Amino acid sequence: MANIKITVWSEFTEPRSVYPNGIHGAVADYLKRDSRLEVRTSQLSDPEQGLSTDLLQQTDVLVWWGHAKHGEVANERVHRIVEQVRERGMGFVALHSAHYSKPFQAILDCPGHLGGWREAGEVERIWIVQPDHPVAKGLPNPIVIESEEMYSEPFVVPPPEELVMISWFAGGEVFRSACCWHSGKGRVFYFRPGHETYRTFYHPEVLKVIANGVLWAARVIG
Repeated sequence: MANIKITVWSEFTEPRSVYPNGIHGAVADYLKRDSRLEVRTSQLSDPEQGLSTDLLQQTDVLVWWGHAKHGEVANERVHRIVEQVRERGMGFVALHSAHYSKPFQAILDCPGHLGGWREAGEVERIWIVQPDHPVAKGLPNPIVIESEEMYSEPFVVPPPEELVMISWFAGGEVFRSACCWHSGKGRVFYFRPGHETYRTFYHPEVLKVIANGVLWAARVIG
């Protein structure tokens, strides 16, 4: 079987003190452990914002993290991504604040709004509610992150076709934190944790969820 081509994209505004090679670098380093995956990174400052037609056509799954510069992503690039997902079947994996990214909003035709958020370095417990789903394979229940940003419901997205995990926070808030959809020929996976000032993307179980999500979006599993 040919290698599965993965592109991990970031706007690269994350603090270098936390992520010297960016969040895309941290995620890509983990994904490269799987010999089936051919992994590269791209970022907002690259030519064509790291989203050229050639790159997208050679991408089986696009992993996306963004936070501060959603509006700077050109609509032309967003159209390319939506086309690749819906018409060719490219997978799309959205991480944390990518719920407000233009591609996520366009692919799912939703605003992606939250009920609220709180950046207080709280414990997040991620409960697996569909343990037989391939995204949950090999993971403990719950996954515990010692320091994260809180998101709360309602999450203004289409009802997930498969809800794999929900998060609980110290204030009692809950959030649908691992969600799966189909859009045209493509698969879409959203995973909640990953605020840029915390070391979440070095957490082995978080990275395992992302890796499982990539394989699911690529139709390797599930």
